[in-house]
Amino acid sequence: MAKLVINNENKKSTIAPEIYGHFSEHLGRCIYEGLYVGENSDIPNVNGMRTDVVEALKEMKVPVLRWPGGCFADEYHWMDGIGPKENRKKMINTHWGGVVEDNSFGTHEYFELCRQLGCKTYVNANVGSGTVREMSEWVEYMTFKGVSPMADLRKKNGHEEPWVVDYLGVGNESWGCGGNMRPQHYADEYRRYQTFARNYNGNKPISKIACGANVDDYHWTEGVLETCFDHTPEQFHGFMDGLSLHYYTLPETEDDWNIKGSATDFTEEVFYQTLKRSYFMEELINKHGAIMDKYDPDKKIGLIIDEWGIWTDVEPGTNPGFLYQQNTMRDALVAGMNLNLFNKHSDRVKMANIAQMVNVLQSVILTDGEKMIKTPTYYVFKMYRHHQGATLLGSDLLNNSIVGSGKNELPKVFESVSEDANGVITITLTNNSLEADETVDIQLTHDAASYNVCEATYVAGAMAAHNTFENPEVVKEQEFKDYAKTAEGIKVTLPKCSVVSIRLNK
Repeated sequence: MAKLVINNENKKSTIAPEIYGHFSEHLGRCIYEGLYVGENSDIPNVNGMRTDVVEALKEMKVPVLRWPGGCFADEYHWMDGIGPKENRKKMINTHWGGVVEDNSFGTHEYFELCRQLGCKTYVNANVGSGTVREMSEWVEYMTFKGVSPMADLRKKNGHEEPWVVDYLGVGNESWGCGGNMRPQHYADEYRRYQTFARNYNGNKPISKIACGANVDDYHWTEGVLETCFDHTPEQFHGFMDGLSLHYYTLPETEDDWNIKGSATDFTEEVFYQTLKRSYFMEELINKHGAIMDKYDPDKKIGLIIDEWGIWTDVEPGTNPGFLYQQNTMRDALVAGMNLNLFNKHSDRVKMANIAQMVNVLQSVILTDGEKMIKTPTYYVFKMYRHHQGATLLGSDLLNNSIVGSGKNELPKVFESVSEDANGVITITLTNNSLEADETVDIQLTHDAASYNVCEATYVAGAMAAHNTFENPEVVKEQEFKDYAKTAEGIKVTLPKCSVVSIRLNK
């Protein structure tokens, strides 16, 4: 039996709500059909945003949304997506599917979507094929309140007041699709571009995010930080607020992106291999974080994991450039494991954006015409939403078993614990085993007798269980009852292949 010891007086870092962030790219049916159907659609919508999807996302409590990419960001020219829609330029989306992009979803539509979701904004600027002037004028268009050519143009296009840009990504994957740059070259470009991303709103400065590494490219992290902070005054506030990291879990191969494995048809061995590969995230956080500590020992620069999740083969019969994949209990465990890791590293990890929000990769929602379903990953995000803005508590998981075998061995249970402003403690756990339930004795080190369970839910099922448009509730969040109060806390039995959330209050 495992034992989880929670030191509820050991209050650690704040879990940034943005750790539960999302990513929407002009890719496949993520934005078009998924989030945006247009004002004239028969599908119920508000200003073009489909109502069912927005309401589901609000229930999940989306804190921040990254847009317009991804690789698409570095071929996106923002002026193509403003003004009357009939006059907007059409282009070929060369990265994703070779389809026509009509730019009907642009800057105004993005901010309208964020308004409806009630979330923060994360705009990714074009460094790969764009210019400093283009980026600078976009920032001016979005955020400047006074008299200027770009502010006047925004007003002409129907939005009198400026918007708030919470986060600005200065380039995307500049080591690859964003320009195939070397780290020192990108870092010099970053220094130049960020200089002209003006903070027109003095009360809410833009947080600037530099392009970080692909997976374990520690040379990139070192090179970017060394160059960026060479002859950079320490008092230069706002020079860099975040450094990104991208890591996708490939279930079946590590070196051939053309053979990633099915989203729904896999063996138990591949199941454990997938979880073990996803667990590599902790090593990445630790090693990139150690390099960041050399230049930023006070952890003022956040590690921004703005692309993560499972990447499988597309569903049979779909456009391979649309990256449409199903979502199973395996995805739910990957989500639960990673979110627990992000919580436990919240002193350095300040944002994470799962890829992607709707109809692409490990999405939380799938749509088909007017139909919509919530995926197992959706329910994990919804269960974990109580961690947002809470304080991480010290916790130690003892006597934890090992599952999998050989190179695929990993801990059976992953956990994280937080306390919100009202004193409610949220405990989230994954049982990564396909074979056995796991009893966990949860002990509070202080005042345990005064705490009681106020809410407990879980998702569970066979490893490939998933929701379809014909059977939309095969996997869903359910009430969890398999617990008992003890003198030191509570004892729970986690079902095999499950994600569990338990909340305690006095």
